[in-house]
Amino acid sequence: MWTRKLGRVNELIREFDNHGSSYFAYGFTHKFFGKPCQKHYFRNHSEISSIYGALESVSTVSGSMRRPIKYVLCSALSSCAKTLNWCLGIQIHSFMIRSGYEDNLFLSSALVDFYAKCYSILDAKKVFSDIKTHDQVSWTSLITGLSINGQGLEAFSLFKEMLCTQIKPNCLTFASVISACVGQNGSQHCSTLHTHTIKQGCDTNNFVVSSLIDCYANQGQIDDAVHLFVETSEKDIVVYNSMISGYSKNMYSEDALKLFVEMRGRNLGLTNHTLCTVLNACSSLALLLQGRQVHSLVIKMGSERNVFVGSALIDMYSKGGDIDEAQLVLDQTSEKNNVLWTSMIMGYAQCGRGSEALELFDCLLTKQELIPDHICLTAVLTACNHAGLLDKGVEYFNKMTSNYGLSPDIDQYACLIDLYARNGNLSKARDLIQEMPYDPNYVIWSSFLSSCKIYGNVELGREAADELVKMEPCNAAPYLTLAHVYARKGLWNEVAEVRRLMQQRRIRKPAGWSWVDDVTHQQSNEN
Repeated sequence: MWTRKLGRVNELIREFDNHGSSYFAYGFTHKFFGKPCQKHYFRNHSEISSIYGALESVSTVSGSMRRPIKYVLCSALSSCAKTLNWCLGIQIHSFMIRSGYEDNLFLSSALVDFYAKCYSILDAKKVFSDIKTHDQVSWTSLITGLSINGQGLEAFSLFKEMLCTQIKPNCLTFASVISACVGQNGSQHCSTLHTHTIKQGCDTNNFVVSSLIDCYANQGQIDDAVHLFVETSEKDIVVYNSMISGYSKNMYSEDALKLFVEMRGRNLGLTNHTLCTVLNACSSLALLLQGRQVHSLVIKMGSERNVFVGSALIDMYSKGGDIDEAQLVLDQTSEKNNVLWTSMIMGYAQCGRGSEALELFDCLLTKQELIPDHICLTAVLTACNHAGLLDKGVEYFNKMTSNYGLSPDIDQYACLIDLYARNGNLSKARDLIQEMPYDPNYVIWSSFLSSCKIYGNVELGREAADELVKMEPCNAAPYLTLAHVYARKGLWNEVAEVRRLMQQRRIRKPAGWSWVDDVTHQQSNEN
């Protein structure tokens, strides 16, 4: 009887597995816990090729009077980690304790991985601390978990602690700890970790190489990333994706497109990440023709439903000046979310159609189809900025706290400061710079200086230029803009003093570049 019943259930599991349903597997396991299914205990575990096959095995053996083999529990925990099935995972944990496996190293490592991937990092740490003797897997599981949970510095500290033991890190350990340093101001850590990978012979592993390229590129060390990419003999799609992304992040969009063409010439497959990165490169160069060609690849691959690819397409068409095509991309997307709506609002703002951006935002709020977040409000304030709508901008900024429960971050403050300054209210913009709970960055002072140039405010312009020079002493832009402020007021002695300072400090204006189709033309300093 149970044989026939389990045979039918197996068919249902496969059917739901094909349709990506994780809820059925949980319901199945929960229902059959405790049922006597002894004949199926010694099934061939090598045939467990799917996530739910592992979950089925747990339900089968748990109902028997025998202790389940460790492989079944380990596979089931791995399945719970992949499907983020918290409820079933903690049941398996309790089942392990009842079966006397709480001290098993392999199962404990699987538990660390499960808790970390379910974003319960404190439980992962607790399981890790209870392990009596650690190995590569247990150390790597927690380091990876800390990286996933955004605790990069703690992951690096744990890695250093691991180096003090007899356990040596493997390629997965290095890939995880290097990824943890991305975005953590870890330029020094990146070089240190690169050295360790060479010592341990892991520097040829493509996942490690990809992580190092990401880390170097994220820190602006694009030359180091390129050198590492060139030195890699066997480049796969992961390494290419990392290098293309690194070029794009550092505004080397032309190099990103060239590398993409090289990648296509080697007949390497494409991923949605590749498409997004290349579309971003087309956006930064406003290359509508090349962007359309990538769009054809998106359709060919069937990736137009991917929300991030759709967002990149909207951004590409918007920056290329074809806002109607961007709207068409949005209309053809079956399931719209915050990412796509925000991209469309920003697209309208960038194309000078700020009023339409605000109309779309207000309409979405009325229909309750959009939950405003910081990125969305930045797009809205940008729309107000481009349209010169000071009162509306102040209104939306104040609504962040009163209506949406959001605390403005530096991006929203930057938009409002620029809005005040562009409308000639330089004193109010200056007061907001002093009052905001963030240190003003280069972009804020640079836009403020540009407004001082437009309205001829010498005193505030001098202050902004001084701040910019402190941040980037070798940048010629603030010197030249301040000289223009002086010149507009006829202060020629001050203009001469700025020129003298530039010569004394050996600061020269770099040559400009223009892009026409696929040909670049250098402009001389005299131009």
